[in-house]
Parts: sequence; C-alpha cells; structure tokens
Amino acid sequence: MEASEARGFGDGSNLKKRPVISVIIPAYNAAETLGGCLAALLDQSTPRGEYEVIVVDDGSTDRTREVAKKYDVHLLSQPNQGPGAARNLGVNQARGEIILFTDADCVPTKEWIEEMIKPFAEPGVVAVKGAYRTRQRALLARFIQAEFEERYALLERERYVDFVDSHSAAYRKTGFLAAGGFDPGFLLSEDVDLSYKLSRLGHKMVFNPQAIVYHRHPETLWAYFRAKFQRAYWRTKSYRQHPDKMLKDSYTPQALKVQIGLLFLLGLMIPGWLLFEGKRSEFLWGMAVVGLLFLFTTLPFAVGVAKQDRLVGLLSPFFLLLRAMALGLGFATRFVRQLVEGLRPDGSERS
Repeated sequence: MEASEARGFGDGSNLKKRPVISVIIPAYNAAETLGGCLAALLDQSTPRGEYEVIVVDDGSTDRTREVAKKYDVHLLSQPNQGPGAARNLGVNQARGEIILFTDADCVPTKEWIEEMIKPFAEPGVVAVKGAYRTRQRALLARFIQAEFEERYALLERERYVDFVDSHSAAYRKTGFLAAGGFDPGFLLSEDVDLSYKLSRLGHKMVFNPQAIVYHRHPETLWAYFRAKFQRAYWRTKSYRQHPDKMLKDSYTPQALKVQIGLLFLLGLMIPGWLLFEGKRSEFLWGMAVVGLLFLFTTLPFAVGVAKQDRLVGLLSPFFLLLRAMALGLGFATRFVRQLVEGLRPDGSERS
C-alpha cells in the first residue's frame, strides 16, 4: 500500500490542486473526548484526500491509543513531555504545507478546515486563529464563553493579530519551523510564546471567527480558578522573554490588567490594616475605595453580557474577581519562583 493511502490521502488525486493540509491533535489521557474530535475531523467539507489527521499520544495511561486506532488517522507516540513537544513531533512527521492544530477535547464544525485555510489566500499570512464556542448551559461555562466573546471582539478590530492559541490554529509549516516551533519548556501557554515570537519577526497573523471548534469549559469554580492560575503562571515566563507584551497585545482586555493591579494594591493594604492599629480607619477607607474601583472596572463587561444573559451579567463582578485573584496569584507565584531560583549555570531558566 502506498504511504499516502495508509495515512488517509486516498489515491492522491487532489494533492496537486492545493497544498496538502496536516491536522495535528496532541492527546494525553483523552480517551473520553478524542473520538468526538476525530469523528468531526473526518467529516469535513474539505475533501478527505486533501488533508491528513495526525494524533500524537503524549504518554497516555488510559485508552487514548485504542480510541485513535479506530479512526483513519496517523498515530504517533512519545513519552509524556507536554502538548508543545507533542505538536512539534506531529509537525516533524506532517506532509502538509499548512499545519492545523486542535485539541482532543474540541469538536470542530464541518467547515472548520475550510475556514482555517481561507486566510492563507492573502500573501504573507503565516498563522490563523479560530474561535471557541460551547453548547453548555451551566452558569460558569456561559460566563467563560462571554470572556472569549469579549476577546474576539478585540481581535476583530485588528486586521492582524499577535495571538494564535492552539485549540484552533493554523500555520504555514515554513513559518512555524523558522520560528522554532513550540518551546517544549512550556507546559502551558506554549502557543502564547510562539505567537509572540512570530509577531516579533513581523509575520502576519489573522483571526477568522468562522473557524469554530466546540469545547467543554470548566463548570466548577475550582476548575476555573486552577486553569486561570496555571495559564498566568506559564504566561509570566513568556512575558520574561517578550516584556513589551505585558503592556498590550491584541487579545488581552486592558481592564483585566487594571483589575489585577487593584487586587495587588488591596493585598498591600491588608497588612497595614492589621499592623498599624492607629491607622486602621485610613487603611479601611483605602481598601473600600480600591474595592469600589474594582467594581467600576467590571461594569462595562457586566452590562454588555447582561444584554444577552442577565444572570451571567449580574454575577460577572464576582467571577471577574475570582479571575483576577487566580491570575494575580499565578503571576506572583511564577515571579517569586524566578527570583528565588534565578538561572541555571548554563543560563537557561528553570521550568
């Protein structure tokens, strides 16, 4: 059997008409969700002969490999090294000139591949970002989707963006490799690091909100807090390498940074209130002012969301407070670790 047939290219009759596309899914203990992802990827509006699907098993201990083998995909394996390393392995084995990424817990729409590759018709475009949607009705999941919609509104204002996250992403293979691919030293936010590197190199990246994958967002406060903490922890490493992005990128609302700053200010006031008994009333007033300022910064988001979902809008200030706490704690934890550990003898930062 020809290699193209074995890897899902049929007789290869379409390969000369357009670039071969490689879709790569890193999977770690993803047996419960991988089947839905692969079924959707194998039922695309793009003809099957024009794309391959590669699953990279990242050292799973469940039935991930068995699930992948049920589908017409190319299966790779590696010891557990994280999603960045898994995606890099997939790219090294990919035949496509255009590389697409999604996650094992995502379900792409039927037009996902078609929409992901459309922007590459513009010369110079190196990367494309797609969008998350969800079918969940849980309260927290609705809030999280509203968060994404706020960020998508920011992206749609820009012709070119500086952020492509890997749940729905596409790259020209040449540009991806020239930038060094994903840094395996990141266990999370490796896509942020790559985006910032591509931006620094002057490459064009665009957002296509019609390139949609469906996802299950966290539904418990603890899961949400933990996810935000971890992302902030690893993004701090990116900011160390790309400090200009701390001030502004095309994806992060500026109000979010103000909210984190206000919480840090509040955190500085609390010890003063506890230690200086004679000044407690002044500290208390200061803390009240900071609290009111924080609430004020949440109102534009809350009012906007309330127009579509009244209950989520009403509870948004609380959720935004939880978000700022998780992100602030993640940033602070990473920053303190960097101060304590410093650099290795060879000059590289510890993970």
